Amino acid sequence: MAVSAGTKRALFDVVLFVASQAALFYTVKWVMHSMNPTDKKEVKAKSLKALEKLGHHGLAMDEYESQIASEIIHPDDIDVTFSDIGGLDPIISSLQESVIYPLRFPELFASSSLLGAPKGVLLFGPPGCGKTMLAKALAKESGATFINIAASVLTNKWYGESNKLVAGLFSLARKAQPSIVFIDEIDSFLRERTKGDHEVTGMMKAEFMTLWDGLLSSTDRILVLGATNRPNDIDSAILRRMPKRFSIGLPSLDQRLKILSLVLKGTQLDPDFPLVALAEHADGYSGSDLKELCRNAAMVPMREVMRSAGSDQTELARIHKEGFQLRPLVFSDFFQADGTSALPPKEMTLEAVLDKLVST
Repeated sequence: MAVSAGTKRALFDVVLFVASQAALFYTVKWVMHSMNPTDKKEVKAKSLKALEKLGHHGLAMDEYESQIASEIIHPDDIDVTFSDIGGLDPIISSLQESVIYPLRFPELFASSSLLGAPKGVLLFGPPGCGKTMLAKALAKESGATFINIAASVLTNKWYGESNKLVAGLFSLARKAQPSIVFIDEIDSFLRERTKGDHEVTGMMKAEFMTLWDGLLSSTDRILVLGATNRPNDIDSAILRRMPKRFSIGLPSLDQRLKILSLVLKGTQLDPDFPLVALAEHADGYSGSDLKELCRNAAMVPMREVMRSAGSDQTELARIHKEGFQLRPLVFSDFFQADGTSALPPKEMTLEAVLDKLVST
């Protein structure tokens, strides 16, 4: 039976209409799916494995807790211990007694509510003095669930979602306790509240403080650990919730000596290397400055090997294949790194500075 041209045209229009409606349906579904603020995010496999290794198997989590769970770091993934930190023995001892032991052995401190771990600890001081390193070691030694949270994780473009993420943070910390919530540069997130604050920012800070202090029971083993270079910028209500505060300043002579001993451990030094003199000349250096100083000095023997080969990459390849041994570091290497003095003189008058500039 022959089909007329008009019937063919009608069938084609029907098929075209159905196809266009199907395309429209899936397009709208994709847009709504991408715009859905409550769309459940999967936990990172590494973070999920960390939870399981901590003994939290089959933990039921909502979409907000799942998003926060992706920031969990297992203590085994942290390679810093208290023994790797030099010059902070009094602070380490206090952290062990007031934070680690109450978290790990709550039964020993159950006789009184005054013996429990504090709800908040603040590490403050100049940059490069070991605050973040100390926080990592604390997480390693405590064996607690370490949630390394950043302000970007708790912010969302959808109104009200930031508050739900904050609630998810504390509910997850409660489920996976003992927990340490670490906020680096806490002053950028929980700074002093002002009239100029955005409404969402103010709501998020209020939600954070309410859940931190008001709704947590006295038996919860949750610690909020903050680190900052600018403690004066932190909201006073936040400081009240962080009763344990440790000032980590520039290292003293004995502390510099311990730091240099740790940094140079495993590095071949001249038998008569004056480590004490190096620590004395490094007055005013932070821990990270001392590490960079040693790194620059260690490059001097390596640079000598590379310069001996010149620009001949074949010669460098031969040296690499046959093997080579760097000479031990001497005191002068710490003044020759990068062709300049790695250590500033203790005292230098204006005339001496001008003479040095003229001579160079």
